[in-house]
Parts: sequence; C-alpha cells; structure tokens
Amino acid sequence: MLIGIGIITLGFIIIGMDSAPHGFGFLGLTLGPIITLAGFIFEFYAIFYRSEKK
Repeated sequence: MLIGIGIITLGFIIIGMDSAPHGFGFLGLTLGPIITLAGFIFEFYAIFYRSEKK
C-alpha cells in the first residue's frame, strides 16, 4: 500500500510541476492525472488482493 501512496504522491507532484498557467499544460492535464489514477488503481488492488493460503 505504501507503493500506491508513493505513486499517488508522484502524480500530484507532476501536476504541480507544470509550468503552464493554472496547470493547463501536458503535465497538469494528461500525465499527472494518469499517474495519479494508476496509483489509486494500485491501491484498490492492494486492498482487495487475497493471498492464497493452503
């Protein structure tokens, strides 16, 4: 789960690094949200993953 939080944080950092006004560049509108969404998907997988115990 810590990896997912790190990915989400990285996505928000990338959004903040956008040099266009109000974050309307490529980093703020495309790359950052995609990485943030990937982090949330990773988090949901980490929460609902069941290890096989035999």
